Amino acid sequence: MSTTTSSKPEELSPKQLRRAVLGGSAGVFVEFFDYGIYGFLAGTIAIVFFPPESPTAGLIMTWGIFALTFLVRPLGGMVIGAFADRVGRRSALVLSLMLMTGSTVAIGLLPGYATVGLLAPALLLICRLVQGFSAGGEVASAFSFVAENSPDHRRGFLTSLPQFGSYLAMLCGTSLGVGMAAFLPEDSLQEWAWRIPFLLAGPIGLIGFWIRRTLHDTVIFRQAKQEGDTVSNPLSESLKDKETLRRVFFAITLALLNSSGYYVLFNYMPSYLSRELNFSTGDGLGVTALAVLVMLAGIPTMGALSDRIGRRKVLIGSAVASAVLAIPSYWLMAQGSFWLAVIGALVMAAAFCGHSATINLTLAELFPTRVRGTAYSLGYNISTALFGGAGPLVMTSLIAATGVTSIPAYYVVLTALGTGLTAFFIAETARKPLA
Repeated sequence: MSTTTSSKPEELSPKQLRRAVLGGSAGVFVEFFDYGIYGFLAGTIAIVFFPPESPTAGLIMTWGIFALTFLVRPLGGMVIGAFADRVGRRSALVLSLMLMTGSTVAIGLLPGYATVGLLAPALLLICRLVQGFSAGGEVASAFSFVAENSPDHRRGFLTSLPQFGSYLAMLCGTSLGVGMAAFLPEDSLQEWAWRIPFLLAGPIGLIGFWIRRTLHDTVIFRQAKQEGDTVSNPLSESLKDKETLRRVFFAITLALLNSSGYYVLFNYMPSYLSRELNFSTGDGLGVTALAVLVMLAGIPTMGALSDRIGRRKVLIGSAVASAVLAIPSYWLMAQGSFWLAVIGALVMAAAFCGHSATINLTLAELFPTRVRGTAYSLGYNISTALFGGAGPLVMTSLIAATGVTSIPAYYVVLTALGTGLTAFFIAETARKPLA
């Protein structure tokens, strides 16, 4: 490993920077488009892929498959993250996007339980495992790619844009779901229309693949390669270095609110509103769509704010707001009124958007370039696997066992407290060069 002092990296032209941000955002869009459509189609997927005798059991198994795919995310993060640290961010981005697009389209082509019996959920699980593996490397590689290409004084804003893309993908998926629920009979949705969103990932992914193939690697990674500041085994380097391991632990706990916020507050929201609170499918999707609009407005705003006041203040403020507002917000949702549910969801979105805007950049800034892809992936994916992917399954199971529909609110409170406490102990990284 070289100990040469790094010179200041070159800055990209505005056109190059726009392409870098677009390229980093492309795969994130495909990944979260898939999570969005799986979330709003969870009830339909349960009917299509599982025995029809017990809808609740089918829904639990549907979320169980969703949770199982997160178990391979740390593996995908280690493999693709290490590949990004050895070979380059761009190559890792192309690989993860190909795997994600192929497996998402494959779900849209699968036969259902009525056709092939128990083979149907087995095939669904295989496709979801491939998605989980690719997603494990996508997030760290994409956000590192944008962060490493961004000037120090705008890194918060620019690196919030892929996250903006993830919620735009969710809005597109949710809007598609609202339209399908409004204009198609339930029978059509179960028979064939559920396939449409998954198949749409094909052309979206091809566009993203073309964009990423035409990009250069990041200026910081190329400089590290030139100076010999890379390692042949970034996973071993991450696990042996005590300081890096300490920061991996910070990454796990910093991302707690991200896990509950995205996967419980948004991904699980349509199913929660319709199944647990007896809203219609269209109303559940409508509430979620309006909350996502708040996220789209808030994420770039909070990203830019973090460039001015720092990442820590934004993270801590968002954690405190989420912890304080979660229980009253979920109480509003449980009143049975569409507009009260909208208010509750909008309040939670406003509280959460600061965390969502800054968490991925904060994780990228924790680690040096030589292990950034690997160590970031480890921390983020362990946290997401334990507290995010399992969230909808745990919520569904606990509500079924206890009848307490406010359980998601307490989950948000606990994870917000964990994130806020960790944020107190990290150094401020805004407007400073990446390590």
